[in-house]
Amino acid sequence: MDDRIAARLDELGIELPTLPPPQFSYVPGKVAGDLVFVSGQTPTRDGVPAYVGRCGDEVDIPRGQEAARLTAINLLAELEYVVGLEHVAQIVKLEGFVAAADGFVDAPAVVNGASDLLSEVLGEAGQHARLAIGVSWLPGNAPVELQLVAQLKSTSAS
Repeated sequence: MDDRIAARLDELGIELPTLPPPQFSYVPGKVAGDLVFVSGQTPTRDGVPAYVGRCGDEVDIPRGQEAARLTAINLLAELEYVVGLEHVAQIVKLEGFVAAADGFVDAPAVVNGASDLLSEVLGEAGQHARLAIGVSWLPGNAPVELQLVAQLKSTSAS
């Protein structure tokens, strides 16, 4: 990992977890050209759900943001595993799915927890385009699921 990123994680008190292997038929991430597509993550610790429920019901906005922040940490761990954070030029897009109770329209506010974390850790390279949408239910009764696309640094000499 890049020393600058490692120092920033340390400043923020964040330790990237070792994620368990996928439980279903997919890979953690896939590189296509200079892009890496990272598979969806939910707010888990050691493979166990840390947050459950739907936003606007069991989960309020601040708790949903905490869940999104943890999910973004898991995405960074997955990105570290797939390509190494030192190879990431920028986060291009974050897609956020928020389990929303009937009438809950604040999915973007919940996903801000992840967007803010990516910017805190990666600075300008963490700023991204984004989708934040409410859905009825998510796997494991998670309040949020996120996936991202990152651009890799060029490996050819200029």
